[in-house]
Amino acid sequence: MKNAEIPLSAPDITEEEIEAVVSVLRSPRLSLGPKLEEFEHAMVEYVGSEHAVGVSSGTAGLHLALLALSIGPGDEVIVPSFTFVAVANAVRYLGAVPVFADIDAESLNLDPARAEAAITPRTKAMIAVHTFGRPADMAALGQIARRHQLHLIEDACEALGAEMDGRQVGTFGDAAVFAFYPNKQITTGEGGMVVTQDLDVARRLRALRNHGRTGEAWLEHAEVGYNYRLSEMQCALGVVQLRRIESILARREAVARGYCALLDGNAVLGLPAVDVPGVRLSWFVFVVQVEERDGVAERMREKGIATGRYFLPIHRQPAYSPRRAQRGDAPEFVIGPGGLPVTERVGARTLALPFFNRITEEQMGKVADVLQRALS
Repeated sequence: MKNAEIPLSAPDITEEEIEAVVSVLRSPRLSLGPKLEEFEHAMVEYVGSEHAVGVSSGTAGLHLALLALSIGPGDEVIVPSFTFVAVANAVRYLGAVPVFADIDAESLNLDPARAEAAITPRTKAMIAVHTFGRPADMAALGQIARRHQLHLIEDACEALGAEMDGRQVGTFGDAAVFAFYPNKQITTGEGGMVVTQDLDVARRLRALRNHGRTGEAWLEHAEVGYNYRLSEMQCALGVVQLRRIESILARREAVARGYCALLDGNAVLGLPAVDVPGVRLSWFVFVVQVEERDGVAERMREKGIATGRYFLPIHRQPAYSPRRAQRGDAPEFVIGPGGLPVTERVGARTLALPFFNRITEEQMGKVADVLQRALS
């Protein structure tokens, strides 16, 4: 939405971060330099992984994580449909088949029972998305992955800093992907990071992001790779942003709690959980559930308030819905057993409110007031 009085999101950039980027521009190294190493090391230290590999986007990270784990044509990968389209797109990049399993109505994350029911002899991996910064049930999904000898990838693009039982997301699967788009908890403009505990996976990721190079020779390529590098300017920005991550997360939690206090008691409005036992949420967006969502969004737009329809399920996207096929017919995607009733219901009701670090109390009050009026 252009020219909204209150935008849906806004980056939080300080003078220190601007100076960090400018200092790189004054240096002779703009790519594959010391800032990349510094940013990767900082992510290792923060997340608690063994390795971190900077890439050009979260989508690139998902693509490379699947490649590094040898997912290929005809393999099935279980994913949620209630998420950003990149999750399924990355699977399709490889000629593999996204298999959509339903979500849990409370967490909005992949339902472990429905995920397990979707497993077939062709299933090679699951992608667990930490939706809106709330960790998926990695204990249950991890058990399923081990039981069926599947790779488990964490899509943590919305969840930097989230924890389950004191353990950071990004440390549960074979690989995990973070993203730094401008609406994320920290930003590098565009950019992402793949973390893993496996040295061989990390080595392959580093080669694949840089045109398949494995040695010092710049024009020698061991395999077909990609130009998925993260620039020194982006890494410089990311380093400084990551230093502020704890204060950023605290501010975003305060905004979420503020919204809940302003909107509590409305019987027709579904609010997200703020306190989840054993879980530290990393607030990516603040999403409510309402009936007649599109009408409410339009009434808020008329009052100068941007909102987001998070998410139109992937299987309902134009790039997917006309192409539905059944197993055995070389499908481009499959819907798992039992269908997607929770995904369908939630996907029609979810509405993201303006949510960013520097939102003011006055702005939040206006959002809450206009939403209440729109609902009535």
